[in-house]
Amino acid sequence: MNEQHAREEICRVGKSLFDRGLVHATAGNISVRLDDGFLITPTDACLGLLEPAALALLDTQGRQLSGAPASKTLALHRAIYSAALRFSPNTRCVIHTHSTHAVALSLRCTDPELLPPITPYFVMKVGHVPVIGYQRPGAPAAAEAVAQRISDYGEKGRPIRSVMLQRLGPNVWHDTPAAAMAVLEELEETARLVMLDRNACKPLTEPQIDELRRVFGAHW
Repeated sequence: MNEQHAREEICRVGKSLFDRGLVHATAGNISVRLDDGFLITPTDACLGLLEPAALALLDTQGRQLSGAPASKTLALHRAIYSAALRFSPNTRCVIHTHSTHAVALSLRCTDPELLPPITPYFVMKVGHVPVIGYQRPGAPAAAEAVAQRISDYGEKGRPIRSVMLQRLGPNVWHDTPAAAMAVLEELEETARLVMLDRNACKPLTEPQIDELRRVFGAHW
């Protein structure tokens, strides 16, 4: 993906998320890893009103080269890329939102993971979603904790594509902005199902999950 295409995709995905209520106000951010640096949405930008030329362009060390000031979550995005590339070498995009149902679920979640495996598409398209204990937005400790969790799961042969920052929102990553958005959508929809069912839903059984591994290559 060249830089211009990446700029256009960030803006397209941002508007789609905003128009459908998956982000609000100036919450959330999107980045793309280029061959020679990163693009990321500006700090306090509305994802529904992004302009391609205003996106922050940074070099591989995170130094800003052009555009509006980069999101304060840049360190977290870079930590995700660094950790995820060991297990998913085509990772190119990270999306962070404050999606309503996922955040609501995190407020009462006491488990190490946000969601049980209740639907086949959650297992196949999202996978495990570890919960990262609350840290203020942009806290370096949050980036370190996320990177460690990615490594922990990956080294066990269960590479992940998302984490949940408690009280803040999910971070998801994938090969393209469109693919990352699909992960985010499936995660939020699964959180909504759990909230609607008041946590009474039974997870898939281990034989059912194993079938998803064998047939579809699920990493659960």
